[in-house]
Amino acid sequence: MEREPPHRPHGAEHPALDRVRREGRWWWLQARHARRVWRWALVAALAVFVLLVLLRGPLADWFWDEPQIEQLLAEGDRALAAGRLSEADGSGARERYQAALALDGDRLQARQGLARTGAAALQQARDRLLRDDLEGSAQALALARELQVPQAEGDDVARQLQARRSAGVGIGALLAQARNAFAAGRLDDGDSCALPLFQRILALQPDNLPALEGREDALSDLLQQARARAARGALAESAAMLLRARQFDAGHADLPASQEALARAVDQRLQQAHRALRRQQLDAAAEGFLAVLAAAPDDANAQRGREQTLQAVLARSQTLANDFQFEAAQRDAALAAALGASTAAQQQLAQRLSRAQQAQHALQQPRLGTAQRERQLRDHLRRIERAEAAGQWISPPGHSAFDALREAQSLAPRDARVKAAAARLLPASRRCYDDNLRQNRVQAAGACLQAWQTLSPTASGLPSARLRLAQRWLAIGSERLGSGDVAFATHAAEQARQLQPDLAELPAFEDRLRRAGARAD
Repeated sequence: MEREPPHRPHGAEHPALDRVRREGRWWWLQARHARRVWRWALVAALAVFVLLVLLRGPLADWFWDEPQIEQLLAEGDRALAAGRLSEADGSGARERYQAALALDGDRLQARQGLARTGAAALQQARDRLLRDDLEGSAQALALARELQVPQAEGDDVARQLQARRSAGVGIGALLAQARNAFAAGRLDDGDSCALPLFQRILALQPDNLPALEGREDALSDLLQQARARAARGALAESAAMLLRARQFDAGHADLPASQEALARAVDQRLQQAHRALRRQQLDAAAEGFLAVLAAAPDDANAQRGREQTLQAVLARSQTLANDFQFEAAQRDAALAAALGASTAAQQQLAQRLSRAQQAQHALQQPRLGTAQRERQLRDHLRRIERAEAAGQWISPPGHSAFDALREAQSLAPRDARVKAAAARLLPASRRCYDDNLRQNRVQAAGACLQAWQTLSPTASGLPSARLRLAQRWLAIGSERLGSGDVAFATHAAEQARQLQPDLAELPAFEDRLRRAGARAD
């Protein structure tokens, strides 16, 4: 029996035809893909062509200029290193860097190169000036200014150049003037003296040997005079001479020995002043301490001695005023001012002297009868009591407890009631100070402190009391300043300075006050 062919699905009856179909479809797909690739390649080629047309100028510049710029910069660096800052043929550093900038105005290396060229030109001007090449220095300076070096540096070289030109052949004349002044003993009293003239020459020619030798000799003589004045006790003059000598030549060989001579003289004068103070020779002590401080203002030992002398002078002034020795008391007032007495202390001296004069005037009045004196004495005692009750210790003038006490003492200095009032006022004034300070009533505390000082100027508790009151003024002033009350804060600072000029907290507070005032303006 004949076998039937196997069953094939539809469309697959002919394998060869299927292969042809498959191969034809693959070719068609490949062709389609190739056409797509060529289409995009054509688009890309067209875009590149358009970009080349549009950017042909910048690209050409870049391809052609960049190597040229680098070459110009390298040539400029080599010219700068060789010191050829500017050349007429264009090979100098300035011309090379400027050419690079002309091709690329934003090239940082070219601008930096020009700045270095300007600095080199300025240094070249200085060097040529030192070698007395004035014309070459002027040319280098002109180049530096063209390259816009800092004006201050250029002006400094220009001044030196002008001075050197002005001096010219005048150096010899200046040297002759300096030698003549030295021979006449005129060392440093003015511009026409030896040392200033030698210094002028050396400013123009630092290596001028005759001027250096002349200055050396003149300084030796000046320092010898300084040592002689120190030995005579003219400490301030000696110190001033040493200072001037140091300004002319801080390394002079005679300076250490001269400084040591002044230090010995200062120490000797300080010891003399302390001995005078111990012996209560206050005028000699004051003169000695002030002489030391004129030569050495920062000498702590002399500062303490001056303060001790001042307190002793204030006490003696009170005694002299009470004894009606008014001329001596006035001399002490002047001495206290010279010793640095505060404004408040000087005012107290004046008040004490005025009251003493009033008391003397009262004593010179015709003698009163017993009954009349008793009536007036009782009236003064009642005034003292009323003033005490009101806390009016030394003010208002003429109505204070102290004024009433002085008048009572002038009537009956040995009366038991008067002595009791005087003994009562001193502790009362201290209590008044403490009570008012505790309540932050600084104005009233200050009035009580003045009464205390007037009744006992040398009381041991006064320095600390002045310090506490000054600190309280600043504390209240700081609080008020924080709330914007600049006027009160200013007044507080003034009061604190009068009470304690060297108060540690005062500078910082005054600085705050200045800043607050500036903000208010």
